[in-house]
Parts: sequence; C-alpha cells; structure tokens
Amino acid sequence: MSMTTEITDYMGLRGLLTDEEKLVRQTAREFVNREVIPIIDSYAQEEKFPAHLVKTMGSLGFLGPTLPEEYNCAGLSNVAYGILMYELERGDSAIRSFASVQGSLVMYPIYAYGSADQKNHWLPKMAAGDAIGCFGLTEPDFGSNPSGMRTRANRNSDGTWTINGTKMWITNGSIADVAIVWAATDEGIRGFLVEKNHPGFTTVRMKGKWSLRASVTSELILENVIVDEKTSMLPEAKGIKGPLGCLTQARYGIAWGALGAADNCYQTALAYALQRIQFDKPIAAFQLQQKKLAEMVTELTKGQLLVLQLGRLKDQGTFTPAQVSMAKMNNVNVAIEIARTARTMLGANGIMGEYPIMRHMNNLESVYTYEGTHDMHTLIIGQEVTGIAAYR
Repeated sequence: MSMTTEITDYMGLRGLLTDEEKLVRQTAREFVNREVIPIIDSYAQEEKFPAHLVKTMGSLGFLGPTLPEEYNCAGLSNVAYGILMYELERGDSAIRSFASVQGSLVMYPIYAYGSADQKNHWLPKMAAGDAIGCFGLTEPDFGSNPSGMRTRANRNSDGTWTINGTKMWITNGSIADVAIVWAATDEGIRGFLVEKNHPGFTTVRMKGKWSLRASVTSELILENVIVDEKTSMLPEAKGIKGPLGCLTQARYGIAWGALGAADNCYQTALAYALQRIQFDKPIAAFQLQQKKLAEMVTELTKGQLLVLQLGRLKDQGTFTPAQVSMAKMNNVNVAIEIARTARTMLGANGIMGEYPIMRHMNNLESVYTYEGTHDMHTLIIGQEVTGIAAYR
C-alpha cells in the first residue's frame, strides 16, 4: 500500500500553498499514515466505524476547522480545509465523510443559522469531538429534490413544534448526539436541532453496504417529536436556501477529498508497477502501463488545480455554487476512473484488502451519488451556462 510522504505534485502545487496550508497537509498526512491506514481495512471489512479517532481529530483541529477560534475552532482558510479533506480521504472516504458532516453539515449551519446560545453550547463540544452531529435532509422518496420533502413540523400554541417524518442515508445518524432535521412548515423549510434519546426520535443503522463500509449510515425516524422553538429551531434558516447552503460547503470538501482517494490509488499503482516483474522487467517499463500512469497523473493534476482555484475564490468570497458543482462532478468522476485503472494495473492483487484500491473504488461509488448526484451537478452547470433549468 502507498504511504508516501508527499502529495502527488506534477505541477508544483505545493509551491502555491501558504505555510499554514502546508502545515495542515503535513499534520493530516501524519495522522492518516499513523492512525488510519494501518487499521482501516479491518474496520471496513467488519463494517465498523473507528470511533476512537474522533477525539484525536478534534484535538488536531480537524472538526469545523474554518469556523472562528472563539468557538475553539481552528479558523483555517478554505484551501487549508480542502487539503485536510484530501488527506483524510486518502485514508478512507468514511473518515473524510465523518469530518465533512461534522464540520460542513452540522457545525456550519449552527454557526451560520443558529442563535448565540446554540452556537456557544454546541460548537466547542463538536470541535473537540465531545459531541457528534448528523444532517437530516435526504428522505426515502426525496434526494435530489429536497423541496418535495414529506417530513413535517407543525407549530403548537405553547411555543413548541411537533415533527413527523423519516430521513434516509444519514451519515453519523446512529452515533450522533444531535441531528439537524430539516422539515416542511407553513412558513417554508426550517431546521431543528433534535438530540438523541428525545421522545419519539429513533435511529436505525443501515447495514449490508458494499460502499462506505467503515462509515455509519442510518435512517432517522421522527414520530410526534416535540421540540422547543427557542432551543431547537435554527432561527436564521428559512427556506430551501438553508440546507442548500450547507450542501455547498460539503460539496466543496468532497471535491478535494475524492482526489485524496485518487492519489492513494495512483501512488499504489505506481509503486506496484515499479516493483512487479513480468517478462523479466518491471511492468512500469511497458507502454500500456505507462499510458495508464500518465493519464492518471494528468487527470489528478487537473483536478488539484481546479479545486485550488475554487478554494482561492471561496476564500475571496467570489465563488458560485455552480463552480462547486463543476469541481465535485469532475473530481469524483476522475477519482473513480483512476481507481478503476489502478485496479487493472494490480491485476488480481487489486481486489485484496492488502491494497486500498478496491475499498476506495467502492467508496467512490457512494461519493459519486451523495451531496448531489453526478447527473444533477451536470445539469446545474448546464443551467449556469444556458440559463435554462433542465431538471424541472
């Protein structure tokens, strides 16, 4: 397996990073090499999440890292956050997914849409890994069309709300201390903080996955869940723009993260090709294998430059959600193709847990779909360039 000390860097990417961004990359890479790579295959094989890593990730500043230091967060740039996601997914998509959901889909909406009390209560705990969150948006019948959600919240006369509905494919759901549940109301879609063990709120872990096996994926069931408006409702999240703003944050991290999985596959294939002897010479000496390596490193490099520029635009506040869609759509597709090509280079060895390729390949099938499918992001870009929405 590949545990190289450096990121794949064909076009001088490292020279474009600040000292802080380089330090984040080094810290995250050492964590993944030391804590993730030696154990992740066994956890994936057993369909278990390495929960013991959560507090370590918190202590290293990996959870909600772009949020302000006043909440005990790291206050990093968006590029530094992207590099962190790259390195975590080099270990496994489940590790990046955990951090991505915790930071972009739970801590970010509490920070952006929550009250001062909600922020002060939850953000420091979540930054430290002392509390885990999940994001309840997707439903059994509504994924790419969240405006059609059936989960419903009704206002009561005593300042409370009653929530009924079901959420599906929820990362961290069964291990979360709090869920952000999005529900349709008479005043549009609103977000609510629902704590575990709340009366009427149950979770069911979804087992038997062939992808993201080291990640906790759950169903959330809400049956007459009564919550207090003051403590539970996110006051500034009004309408579909609330959850969509969170998804933009997560999609940005995914666009970086998928390349980390691709990098690990490419490096593994390169090292294997240099060592594997066939017809009295390493297979790296054959033209077809060099063609595969050349195409892999080219697509990986193009993806790196795409997300680096996107990250700079995001730090300047000038990016658009459609630009995030382009990066997510392109980079996940590139990562899947690199994983598949790398598998062919390892032959039968490519399917073994001793190497990371098949695990990454299966994980990326989920990444291809979640946080907006490949097809939906294609149509978002299409709408941006034509002015016509083809999905309505």
